[in-house]
Amino acid sequence: MSFDSPKVMGILNITPDSFFQGSRKQTETEIAERVVQLMEEGADLIDVGGYSSRPNARYVSEEEEMERLRTGLKILFREAPQAIVSIDTFRANIARECVERFGAAIINDISAGELDAGMFDAVAALQVPYLMMHMRGTPQTMMEEVRYDRLMPEILLYFAKKVTRLNQKGVNDIWIDPGFGFSKTTGQNYEVLAKLDQFAVFECPLLVGFSRKTMIREVTGVAAEEALNGTTALNMFALTKGANIIRVHDVKEAVQTVQLYNKIKTSHSP
Repeated sequence: MSFDSPKVMGILNITPDSFFQGSRKQTETEIAERVVQLMEEGADLIDVGGYSSRPNARYVSEEEEMERLRTGLKILFREAPQAIVSIDTFRANIARECVERFGAAIINDISAGELDAGMFDAVAALQVPYLMMHMRGTPQTMMEEVRYDRLMPEILLYFAKKVTRLNQKGVNDIWIDPGFGFSKTTGQNYEVLAKLDQFAVFECPLLVGFSRKTMIREVTGVAAEEALNGTTALNMFALTKGANIIRVHDVKEAVQTVQLYNKIKTSHSP
Protein backbone atom coordinates (compact mmCIF):
# COMPACT_ATOMS: atom_id res chain seq x y z
CA MET A 1 0.00 0.00 0.00
CA SER A 2 1.33 3.39 -1.00
CA PHE A 3 0.97 6.28 1.41
CA ASP A 4 1.74 8.95 -1.16
CA SER A 5 -1.86 9.96 -0.47
CA PRO A 6 -3.26 9.59 3.07
CA LYS A 7 -5.67 6.71 3.64
CA VAL A 8 -9.04 6.63 5.37
CA MET A 9 -9.83 3.79 7.77
CA GLY A 10 -13.55 3.38 8.39
CA ILE A 11 -14.77 1.99 11.70
CA LEU A 12 -17.08 -1.02 11.89
CA ASN A 13 -18.08 -1.56 15.52
CA ILE A 14 -19.87 -4.84 16.13
CA THR A 15 -20.21 -4.05 19.83
CA PRO A 16 -23.19 -3.02 21.96
CA ASP A 17 -21.25 -0.44 23.99
CA SER A 18 -19.01 1.68 21.74
CA PHE A 19 -18.87 5.26 23.08
CA PHE A 20 -20.51 6.64 19.91
CA GLN A 21 -23.98 5.15 19.80
CA GLY A 22 -24.36 5.83 16.09
CA SER A 23 -21.49 3.45 15.30
CA ARG A 24 -22.87 0.38 17.09
CA LYS A 25 -23.92 -2.31 14.63
CA GLN A 26 -25.44 -5.54 15.95
CA THR A 27 -27.83 -7.17 13.49
CA GLU A 28 -26.89 -8.73 10.17
CA THR A 29 -28.79 -6.01 8.32
CA GLU A 30 -27.08 -3.20 10.27
CA ILE A 31 -23.62 -4.68 9.67
CA ALA A 32 -24.27 -5.24 5.96
CA GLU A 33 -25.60 -1.71 5.48
CA ARG A 34 -22.61 -0.26 7.32
CA VAL A 35 -20.13 -2.20 5.17
CA VAL A 36 -21.79 -1.01 1.98
CA GLN A 37 -21.81 2.56 3.28
CA LEU A 38 -18.10 2.45 4.17
CA MET A 39 -17.14 1.16 0.73
CA GLU A 40 -19.41 3.52 -1.20
CA GLU A 41 -18.07 6.52 0.72
CA GLY A 42 -14.49 5.60 -0.19
CA ALA A 43 -12.91 3.84 2.79
CA ASP A 44 -9.44 2.51 1.94
CA LEU A 45 -9.51 0.21 4.97
CA ILE A 46 -12.20 -1.16 7.28
CA ASP A 47 -11.32 -1.61 10.96
CA VAL A 48 -13.50 -4.24 12.64
CA GLY A 49 -13.77 -4.41 16.41
CA GLY A 50 -15.65 -6.75 18.73
CA TYR A 51 -14.42 -5.33 22.06
CA SER A 52 -15.11 -1.70 22.90
CA SER A 53 -11.98 0.10 24.07
CA ARG A 54 -13.73 3.18 25.44
CA PRO A 55 -12.82 4.17 29.04
CA ASN A 56 -14.35 1.77 31.58
CA ALA A 57 -15.57 -0.55 28.81
CA ARG A 58 -17.15 -3.81 29.89
CA TYR A 59 -14.79 -6.80 29.92
CA VAL A 60 -15.49 -9.17 27.02
CA SER A 61 -14.30 -12.79 27.03
CA GLU A 62 -12.15 -14.10 24.20
CA GLU A 63 -14.97 -16.41 23.15
CA GLU A 64 -17.52 -13.60 22.95
CA GLU A 65 -15.15 -11.30 21.07
CA MET A 66 -14.34 -13.99 18.51
CA GLU A 67 -17.99 -14.90 18.03
CA ARG A 68 -18.81 -11.27 17.28
CA LEU A 69 -15.94 -11.07 14.81
CA ARG A 70 -16.87 -14.32 13.04
CA THR A 71 -20.34 -12.98 12.47
CA GLY A 72 -19.14 -9.56 11.37
CA LEU A 73 -16.38 -10.80 9.06
CA LYS A 74 -18.64 -13.26 7.26
CA ILE A 75 -21.06 -10.44 6.49
CA LEU A 76 -18.29 -7.99 5.63
CA PHE A 77 -16.58 -10.21 3.08
CA ARG A 78 -19.92 -11.27 1.63
CA GLU A 79 -20.80 -7.63 0.96
CA ALA A 80 -17.29 -6.39 0.09
CA PRO A 81 -14.94 -9.26 -0.81
CA GLN A 82 -12.36 -6.75 -2.06
CA ALA A 83 -12.15 -4.86 1.26
CA ILE A 84 -8.83 -4.45 3.06
CA VAL A 85 -9.72 -5.35 6.63
CA SER A 86 -8.02 -4.50 9.89
CA ILE A 87 -8.85 -6.45 13.05
CA ASP A 88 -9.03 -4.37 16.22
CA THR A 89 -7.92 -6.85 18.89
CA PHE A 90 -5.21 -7.23 21.51
CA ARG A 91 -5.54 -11.04 21.63
CA ALA A 92 -3.10 -13.16 19.62
CA ASN A 93 -5.43 -16.12 19.09
CA ILE A 94 -8.12 -13.86 17.69
CA ALA A 95 -5.58 -12.17 15.42
CA ARG A 96 -4.51 -15.57 14.08
CA GLU A 97 -8.03 -16.80 13.38
CA CYS A 98 -9.13 -13.57 11.70
CA VAL A 99 -6.11 -13.55 9.38
CA GLU A 100 -5.82 -17.26 8.63
CA ARG A 101 -9.51 -18.18 8.45
CA PHE A 102 -11.16 -15.00 7.21
CA GLY A 103 -8.43 -13.17 5.30
CA ALA A 104 -8.00 -10.06 7.44
CA ALA A 105 -5.00 -8.06 6.26
CA ILE A 106 -3.91 -5.97 9.26
CA ILE A 107 -3.76 -6.41 13.05
CA ASN A 108 -4.68 -3.30 15.08
CA ASP A 109 -3.52 -3.83 18.68
CA ILE A 110 -4.39 -1.05 21.13
CA SER A 111 -1.95 -2.51 23.67
CA ALA A 112 1.12 -2.99 21.42
CA GLY A 113 1.58 -6.48 22.83
CA GLU A 114 1.19 -5.49 26.48
CA LEU A 115 -2.08 -7.38 27.06
CA ASP A 116 -1.08 -10.62 25.33
CA ALA A 117 2.53 -11.77 25.51
CA GLY A 118 1.99 -13.93 22.44
CA MET A 119 0.97 -11.11 20.11
CA PHE A 120 4.41 -10.24 18.71
CA ASP A 121 5.14 -13.89 17.88
CA ALA A 122 1.73 -14.20 16.25
CA VAL A 123 2.35 -11.15 14.06
CA ALA A 124 5.80 -12.47 13.15
CA ALA A 125 4.24 -15.76 12.04
CA LEU A 126 1.37 -14.13 10.17
CA GLN A 127 3.58 -11.52 8.43
CA VAL A 128 0.81 -8.96 8.12
CA PRO A 129 1.08 -5.22 8.88
CA TYR A 130 0.92 -4.58 12.62
CA LEU A 131 -0.66 -1.38 13.89
CA MET A 132 0.37 -0.76 17.48
CA MET A 133 -0.99 1.94 19.74
CA HIS A 134 0.32 3.66 22.85
CA MET A 135 -1.73 2.88 25.94
CA ARG A 136 -1.05 2.20 29.60
CA GLY A 137 -3.08 -0.33 31.55
CA THR A 138 -6.31 -1.70 30.11
CA PRO A 139 -9.46 -0.06 28.71
CA GLN A 140 -10.86 -0.39 32.23
CA THR A 141 -7.88 1.30 33.97
CA MET A 142 -6.18 3.46 31.34
CA MET A 143 -7.51 6.80 32.59
CA GLU A 144 -5.85 6.16 35.95
CA GLU A 145 -2.50 6.01 34.10
CA VAL A 146 -2.04 9.63 32.98
CA ARG A 147 1.00 10.74 35.01
CA TYR A 148 4.12 11.34 32.89
CA ASP A 149 7.41 13.00 33.75
CA ARG A 150 8.05 13.88 30.08
CA LEU A 151 5.12 12.97 27.88
CA MET A 152 6.55 12.86 24.36
CA PRO A 153 9.95 11.37 25.23
CA GLU A 154 8.21 8.59 27.16
CA ILE A 155 5.84 7.80 24.29
CA LEU A 156 8.65 7.85 21.73
CA LEU A 157 10.77 5.56 23.91
CA TYR A 158 7.79 3.20 24.27
CA PHE A 159 7.56 2.86 20.49
CA ALA A 160 11.32 2.65 20.00
CA LYS A 161 11.49 -0.38 22.29
CA LYS A 162 8.52 -2.02 20.58
CA VAL A 163 9.88 -1.44 17.07
CA THR A 164 13.23 -2.91 18.07
CA ARG A 165 11.62 -6.04 19.52
CA LEU A 166 9.41 -6.50 16.48
CA ASN A 167 12.33 -6.03 14.08
CA GLN A 168 14.29 -8.68 15.99
CA LYS A 169 11.38 -11.07 15.40
CA GLY A 170 11.34 -10.33 11.68
CA VAL A 171 8.41 -7.92 11.72
CA ASN A 172 9.13 -4.88 9.57
CA ASP A 173 5.68 -3.75 8.41
CA ILE A 174 4.83 -1.69 11.49
CA TRP A 175 2.28 1.12 11.77
CA ILE A 176 2.11 3.50 14.74
CA ASP A 177 -0.88 5.04 16.54
CA PRO A 178 -0.10 7.59 19.32
CA GLY A 179 -3.32 6.59 21.09
CA PHE A 180 -5.38 9.75 21.34
CA GLY A 181 -7.80 9.37 24.24
CA PHE A 182 -5.92 6.44 25.77
CA SER A 183 -4.04 7.02 29.05
CA LYS A 184 -3.93 10.74 28.30
CA THR A 185 -5.77 13.79 29.56
CA THR A 186 -7.28 16.22 27.09
CA GLY A 187 -4.29 18.52 27.53
CA GLN A 188 -1.87 15.68 26.93
CA ASN A 189 -3.75 14.65 23.78
CA TYR A 190 -3.27 18.12 22.33
CA GLU A 191 0.41 18.18 23.31
CA VAL A 192 0.94 14.94 21.38
CA LEU A 193 -1.02 16.33 18.42
CA ALA A 194 1.03 19.53 18.38
CA LYS A 195 4.23 17.44 18.25
CA LEU A 196 2.92 14.76 15.91
CA ASP A 197 5.71 15.28 13.39
CA GLN A 198 8.19 13.83 15.91
CA PHE A 199 6.87 10.34 15.12
CA ALA A 200 8.47 10.64 11.67
CA VAL A 201 11.70 9.41 13.30
CA PHE A 202 10.34 5.83 13.06
CA GLU A 203 9.74 6.00 9.29
CA CYS A 204 6.53 4.00 9.85
CA PRO A 205 3.02 4.79 8.62
CA LEU A 206 1.33 6.97 11.25
CA LEU A 207 -2.36 6.58 12.12
CA VAL A 208 -4.47 9.02 14.13
CA GLY A 209 -7.90 8.46 15.62
CA PHE A 210 -9.80 11.47 16.93
CA SER A 211 -13.24 10.61 15.64
CA ARG A 212 -15.87 12.19 17.94
CA LYS A 213 -13.67 11.63 21.01
CA THR A 214 -13.71 13.33 24.41
CA MET A 215 -10.72 15.51 23.49
CA ILE A 216 -13.00 17.26 20.99
CA ARG A 217 -16.10 17.31 23.15
CA GLU A 218 -14.35 18.78 26.20
CA VAL A 219 -13.01 21.72 24.20
CA THR A 220 -16.09 22.44 22.10
CA GLY A 221 -18.79 21.48 24.60
CA VAL A 222 -20.69 19.25 22.19
CA ALA A 223 -21.90 15.66 22.39
CA ALA A 224 -20.39 12.83 20.36
CA GLU A 225 -23.28 13.13 17.90
CA GLU A 226 -22.24 16.74 17.19
CA ALA A 227 -18.47 16.27 17.09
CA LEU A 228 -17.98 15.68 13.37
CA ASN A 229 -16.83 19.23 12.66
CA GLY A 230 -14.17 19.04 15.36
CA THR A 231 -13.08 15.66 14.06
CA THR A 232 -12.59 17.08 10.57
CA ALA A 233 -10.57 20.02 11.92
CA LEU A 234 -8.19 17.77 13.86
CA ASN A 235 -7.85 15.35 10.95
CA MET A 236 -6.74 18.14 8.62
CA PHE A 237 -4.23 19.42 11.18
CA ALA A 238 -2.87 15.90 11.69
CA LEU A 239 -2.41 15.44 7.94
CA THR A 240 -0.29 18.60 7.84
CA LYS A 241 1.83 17.12 10.66
CA GLY A 242 2.54 13.85 8.84
CA ALA A 243 -0.39 11.52 9.53
CA ASN A 244 -0.76 8.82 6.87
CA ILE A 245 -4.03 7.23 7.97
CA ILE A 246 -7.09 8.77 9.62
CA ARG A 247 -9.42 6.39 11.47
CA VAL A 248 -12.98 7.66 11.44
CA HIS A 249 -16.67 6.93 11.88
CA ASP A 250 -17.56 9.37 9.08
CA VAL A 251 -15.79 8.23 5.92
CA LYS A 252 -17.31 10.60 3.36
CA GLU A 253 -16.15 13.69 5.25
CA ALA A 254 -12.71 12.19 5.87
CA VAL A 255 -12.26 11.38 2.18
CA GLN A 256 -13.12 14.99 1.34
CA THR A 257 -10.58 16.17 3.92
CA VAL A 258 -7.89 14.05 2.25
CA GLN A 259 -8.87 15.38 -1.19
CA LEU A 260 -8.52 18.97 0.01
CA TYR A 261 -5.24 18.23 1.79
CA ASN A 262 -3.83 16.64 -1.39
CA LYS A 263 -4.89 19.69 -3.38
CA ILE A 264 -3.09 22.00 -0.98
CA LYS A 265 0.03 19.81 -1.00
CA THR A 266 0.25 19.68 -4.79
CA SER A 267 -0.52 23.34 -5.43
CA HIS A 268 2.38 25.68 -6.07
CA SER A 269 2.52 29.44 -6.35
CA PRO A 270 3.37 30.75 -9.82
